[in-house]
Amino acid sequence: RVMEEAKSIPMELGEKRGVENNGFVQNEAFDDKETDSISQEETPKTCVIDADPVAAEELVLKPYAGMPKEVLLKFSSQARYRVTREILFWLMIIAAVALVCATIAIIALSPKCLDWWQAGPIYQIYPRSFKDSNMDGNGDLKGIQEKLDHITYLNVKTIWITSFYKSPLKDLGYGAEDFYDVDPMFGSMSDFENLLAAIHDRGLKVIMDLIPNHTSDKHQWFQLSRNRTGKYTDYYIWQDCGQAAGLVTPPNNWVSVFGNSSWHFDPVRKQCYFHQFGKEQPDLNFRSLAVQQEMHDILKFWLGKGIDGFSFSAVKFLLEATHLRNEPQVNQSQNPGSITAYSQLYHDYTTTQVGLHDIIRSFRQTMNQFSSEPGRYRFMGSDGDEQEDIETTMMYYGTTFTQEADFPFNFNLISLKNLSGNSVFEAVDSWMTNMPGGKWPNWAVGSPNAARISSRVGKEYINVINMLLLTLPGTPITYYGEEIGMENMASENVSRELLNSDPLV
Repeated sequence: RVMEEAKSIPMELGEKRGVENNGFVQNEAFDDKETDSISQEETPKTCVIDADPVAAEELVLKPYAGMPKEVLLKFSSQARYRVTREILFWLMIIAAVALVCATIAIIALSPKCLDWWQAGPIYQIYPRSFKDSNMDGNGDLKGIQEKLDHITYLNVKTIWITSFYKSPLKDLGYGAEDFYDVDPMFGSMSDFENLLAAIHDRGLKVIMDLIPNHTSDKHQWFQLSRNRTGKYTDYYIWQDCGQAAGLVTPPNNWVSVFGNSSWHFDPVRKQCYFHQFGKEQPDLNFRSLAVQQEMHDILKFWLGKGIDGFSFSAVKFLLEATHLRNEPQVNQSQNPGSITAYSQLYHDYTTTQVGLHDIIRSFRQTMNQFSSEPGRYRFMGSDGDEQEDIETTMMYYGTTFTQEADFPFNFNLISLKNLSGNSVFEAVDSWMTNMPGGKWPNWAVGSPNAARISSRVGKEYINVINMLLLTLPGTPITYYGEEIGMENMASENVSRELLNSDPLV
């Protein structure tokens, strides 16, 4: 019976496709003899079960939870899983690179957030004719402070105060006697500091004029230079010239902006000094590194006070040719001795000389030192060249990689000879077409040097000109009083500085 049961086991395994069976192991209790006889009579045959090796291998490699490291490594090293991992890895790398590139492209192509000098109008004030706080007949810094509520009501973001340096007040005060002080006519340095604080308290910004080209002949630098004192000897442009019987023989035919020779004989130094404007305004020698450093020190002084930017005036006059050749005549047939007007010469040697933009860029670099704090960017504006030379004016924007002015001031709308739809279109199109890519335009319709809108083009155009100013793309710049239609004064006894308007009271 036992043997029959043993014989039945391999049959059952065969039916169930089991593993190889080498026979039944006997119990040690059996008698050895009996076993021997049974073995002689009938020896069980080895039974080999028909099994599929591939199926067995699959059963072994199938993953399961908690599998040991050896099984996991054997399973994960298979080609189908290894290739899948590599594909997913490179897809993630490509996706990350694409995301970075897309982010850079979006940042580069998206318009920048508007800075404070782009977000609202600039309101220009000539302090002497604005508001008189002490009734002495001249406007002053306290008068500006008294009118800040009116300026805030206009939604103005920036106040541009023209020159208020200590000065003999020749040519709108554009010949400083002391760049570090306020002219007593306008108040004191304390008055300026109070005005600056009041402007900032209202969330407004303030920029001020700087005319680096020249000083007053009352300036200490000039007094030291005419006496050939130390480093100041070459602070101005001096040349030998003839002087006899009250007549001066200048070194060349250069003419000042105000007319007549731009050379004036100084009896102390016994030489002629050069002046692009009035004879009371000698030009500084910007080929002197000491002079350039003086200007950087002036910038740092006022930026340290907390002003938010500068408007640089007359910058195209900073350098003159060193060879002193005669400038070419507009009319070649004109007698050279009869040339007295600025318009009678081409000013190839006294404006926009090589190296000019290097000086302007250096101003920008000094101002950038004070622009590191968030929200405290320091604005830089400059005047450009004549309207006819729009390409030269655009150079003041700088280049793609080198920054100069945030914009050169655009007075094309003021310079229109005949007001019409076509002339306005041409003025706007000229600026927008020539402006370098990525730069910011600006538009001005008033200035201390120009007649009021009402007097220039007529009262009926006041509103439409102001509407044009505020709808053109870019920063609008208005001269105080244009928003209420102020008119020019007509009086023979009024000085040049006060011709534009009555004080705003």
